[in-house]
Amino acid sequence: MRTQEELQGVTLLGNKRSAIIPTTYAPEILEAFVNKHPDNEYLVTFHCPEFTTLCPLTGQPDYATIVISYIPREKMVESKSLKLYLFSFRNHGDFHEDCVNIIMKDLVRLMDPKYIEVTGLFTPRGGIRIYPFANYADADHQELRSQRLREQCSAVLKM
Repeated sequence: MRTQEELQGVTLLGNKRSAIIPTTYAPEILEAFVNKHPDNEYLVTFHCPEFTTLCPLTGQPDYATIVISYIPREKMVESKSLKLYLFSFRNHGDFHEDCVNIIMKDLVRLMDPKYIEVTGLFTPRGGIRIYPFANYADADHQELRSQRLREQCSAVLKM
């Protein structure tokens, strides 16, 4: 069981008032908790199939599945705060590539992970699918970063 000290800063989980979905982009809503296993190298993956944002030019909605995978260091993102954070893009106008990079950078600032990747699987609009991929790695995980980027490029070329 986690101690109160370990849960310090986790305010949204179990808080019924926190179910209010932000109406504007809200990186400040992200919360982290202490990783109890920083000596283990393991992968955490979130699959978020209901991501919505707006086209910055037309204001039309864009829909995507966002996949976030990371190798934690000392901090981990709390899932309810992540859900509300992703919902905060609903009225945010930005291009697909920007959204994926913003999400990655916000999570890097929050957690300082060893490695993280964010993929956006956007639904086609105007007959075009866009699948932006962004990743970040610390000095010890640069080979993984390069390998995953090569794998993503290879997978796209096979589509």
